[in-house]
Amino acid sequence: MKDTTAALCGRLVVVGLRGAELAPEERSALAHGERGGVVLFKRNVTAGFGAVAKLAADVASAAGDGHVPLVAIDQEGGRVVRLGPPALPLPPMRRLGDLGDASLVRRVAEAQAKELRALGITMSFAPVVDVHTREDNPIIGDRAFATTPEGVARFAGAFADGLAAGGVLTCAKHFPGHGDTTVDSHLALPRVSRDRAGLEATEIAAFRAIATRPSIDAMMTAHVVYDALDAARPATLSRAIATELLRDSLGFRGVLFSDDLEMKAITSGAGEAAVLAVLAGCDALLVCSRADMADEVHAALVREAEGSAAFRARCEEARGRMDAMCRRAPPQPLLDEAARAEVFAASAPVAEEMQRALERGPT
Repeated sequence: MKDTTAALCGRLVVVGLRGAELAPEERSALAHGERGGVVLFKRNVTAGFGAVAKLAADVASAAGDGHVPLVAIDQEGGRVVRLGPPALPLPPMRRLGDLGDASLVRRVAEAQAKELRALGITMSFAPVVDVHTREDNPIIGDRAFATTPEGVARFAGAFADGLAAGGVLTCAKHFPGHGDTTVDSHLALPRVSRDRAGLEATEIAAFRAIATRPSIDAMMTAHVVYDALDAARPATLSRAIATELLRDSLGFRGVLFSDDLEMKAITSGAGEAAVLAVLAGCDALLVCSRADMADEVHAALVREAEGSAAFRARCEEARGRMDAMCRRAPPQPLLDEAARAEVFAASAPVAEEMQRALERGPT
């Protein structure tokens, strides 16, 4: 694949797919280097796990030699799951955190990761590192491991360690913290008015504790305005947050994903938002359902890179991080049904242990 500007910028764009099979235009975009990978949703897994494995294999084949695509999924547990049975059923992370057993959390995540790897999925958009501090929060709630930064860091770290041990890339979210919001960023732009000291002691503290943990491969931004950090821009578009805070202060060196640019919290056009997000410090941009918006994002990045040497250099930096990360976990789906079944069957003991612990409750 030629190292064109289109391929350079395409490496930063991670998209949702239309259905359970790779559409011709989706295959073409991957083949031309105009997409860096895909994220799977329930609409993509309706034909059974054999079809999921084949889809992952087709994504890898379409991307071609020398280009390792990302194949990601949200499989947190609780209300945020894409894969049903026979995948390991996970409760909301708050229930696991309440058990107080970090070792169990790690084993559960490792078992889940082995299942994902068997399907060719290379990244789980987990763990959630938001601290649940507001009861009327409409988006986090029991997705958070705890109500304190110490508890979140302990159990989110254990979950990340387990995913990494099972061979899946991790993505901590939603930086710098979505737990104190009253608005769902899918629907509108939330603001957090907590002062800087409060943010440092709560939201930021949890991310600071895991920012340099070896098992944290990536993080995802929050489409949230934090008045004490940058009152003009949401974190996704804020250099003060995505670069100066996350990289310069917390020391994070992994890949930074934007949350989905289709969400209503992003009020500027998708193309403009994509350029601003990359300038702020994002390395990968999520566009989770609309192919036309993915095209708009890609075209805007190409235009900016062709007109600005500084922006092109920023894209090259981002691509370098993406390439290095994806090479650590290439899609290797098990296409043999018996081999896949063996992997899923191996999760049974930890599933039973988890269920017994949940029935006993916190100790």
